[in-house]
Amino acid sequence: IFFLHLSTDHANNVSTSDSEFGTNGSERVICPYPKTNPGRNDTMSTLHQITIGNDTSGSSFEHYWSKTNTIPLYLIILLLPLLCFRSASFFARFTFFGTISVVYLIVLVTIKAAHLGFHLEFHWLDPSQFYVPEFRLLFPQLTGVLTLAFFIHNCIITLMKSNKKQENNVRDLSLAYLLVGGTYMYVGVLIFAAFPSPPLSKDCIEPNFLDNFSSSDVLVFVARVCLLFQMITVYPLLGYLVRVQIMGQLFGNHYPSFLHILVLNIAVVGAGVLMAMFYPNIGSIIRFSGAICGLALVFLLPALVHMISLKQQGKLTWLSVVFHSFLILLGVANLLAQFFM
Repeated sequence: IFFLHLSTDHANNVSTSDSEFGTNGSERVICPYPKTNPGRNDTMSTLHQITIGNDTSGSSFEHYWSKTNTIPLYLIILLLPLLCFRSASFFARFTFFGTISVVYLIVLVTIKAAHLGFHLEFHWLDPSQFYVPEFRLLFPQLTGVLTLAFFIHNCIITLMKSNKKQENNVRDLSLAYLLVGGTYMYVGVLIFAAFPSPPLSKDCIEPNFLDNFSSSDVLVFVARVCLLFQMITVYPLLGYLVRVQIMGQLFGNHYPSFLHILVLNIAVVGAGVLMAMFYPNIGSIIRFSGAICGLALVFLLPALVHMISLKQQGKLTWLSVVFHSFLILLGVANLLAQFFM
């Protein structure tokens, strides 16, 4: 990961001493992919627009260690065996180690914010060169991400079925929502507030904010390693949840055979690898998948099931029909809006 970012900076001639791309204070912050179309969530599209010269040094290294061409293939060797474990307790306990990286990430964000200070100004609907207004018509990008965040937590129910003391599920799930929400808010707000604007624009903040720091930053290098470790612990758990839901519906058994699980895991990993190689834009992937899954499992099906249940009981009213139909329309509007962002 460290050498990958070094080679990326070198290939694109991104220098932290260049005022166009970065700041040069005690905490160096860079803008690796300056956005030619601010507000959109497609950072990779501008990668070639900032390439300068024909320097081919290091091309051999980049051929075998490329962020989109080779690294996703290497991760197959690491992740595919982990997905094939049968025990649910393994995935739950393995995820615990990812908490270490979360704690380190919070500490890192706190240190960076303390060194950088806050850079905030408020421009209500007023365009500015360095600051983002409090409201923009691009807000459906956020609603798509939030829908996925709400949808993905439904998978926790599958994991909590194996808890020994089921009576504690409500308490545990409430604490989980509180801690996860607090972590998201803390990291997101601090990074946005501390990002040095000027000289850089807030639009320079990357979906992975670690990309905004220099490759030579030791603390950030450790954070990248911890983030990789966290993904290694979380990914098998998500694969297990997919396995339980799909295999349970198709075969009535969460683990029908090793061959069944292997084929499913190859399909899951293959889909992820293809996206990493041909569309490595995590922001757009999250908001589109969130809007699609959210429409079905957050807005549409719960509302329909509830209305059908009320009708069977003879308790369905016009007010209830209008309210739940409005929720369904919100889900449809959320999905359609993603195509215009």
